[in-house]
Amino acid sequence: MRILCQLASFYQLVVILRAISTFFPITSGSPFAPIVGFLYKITEPVFAPIRRVLPTAGGFDFTPLVVIIAINILMSILGC
Repeated sequence: MRILCQLASFYQLVVILRAISTFFPITSGSPFAPIVGFLYKITEPVFAPIRRVLPTAGGFDFTPLVVIIAINILMSILGC
């Protein structure tokens, strides 16, 4: 159970980092490009289905917020 809590906490951090990374223009030559690529690769499988259901509001993507709320609910259920 503890390892699931740690994985959920780690994934929550990854989601937050991805959300923050969208505020900065990262080019392919940037030293941060591999990190951002990893963040996208690990979060997009979760984000894509939610994005299909959840419309954007005024250009804002609320998908990371929905994922963070879902992780918090899961962590609460697990007793983390």
